[in-house]
Amino acid sequence: MNASTRLTIALHILTLLASNPEETVTSEYIAGSVNTNPVVIRRLLGLLRTAGLVVSQSGIGGGWRLTGPPDSITLLAVRRAVNEGSPFNMHHQQPNPSCPVGRHIQNALVEVYARAERALEAELAGATVGQLLESVQSRHRDAGESNKG
Repeated sequence: MNASTRLTIALHILTLLASNPEETVTSEYIAGSVNTNPVVIRRLLGLLRTAGLVVSQSGIGGGWRLTGPPDSITLLAVRRAVNEGSPFNMHHQQPNPSCPVGRHIQNALVEVYARAERALEAELAGATVGQLLESVQSRHRDAGESNKG
């Protein structure tokens, strides 16, 4: 019953790229920040590139960068780019049809889940990578941290 972390990692990647707008950033560097394998990062970068959110540059000094300003990238666009499914899933096996609850629970949940997902999408549509970057930088300043790492 693990929740997918693709959206969270993709937002980490994009916020990191937004913090270095003049530089290309390697997948190895990004992986170090996320603390995961570079293969995971490259898979997500591929999805983000397909969605037109990032571009890569090969060769010496190559790496990744955003295709546009961070304020133009909504969290909803990122969610859609990484094919993040519904946060609400039904049973993996059909509930017992002989049970009055088991027989009707999924139909009862469908509309509730649909409303919740619409609310989630509305919230994500109103937030941007630029806002995330501002929040990260503000927390960084408030903590009195150095600019390393």
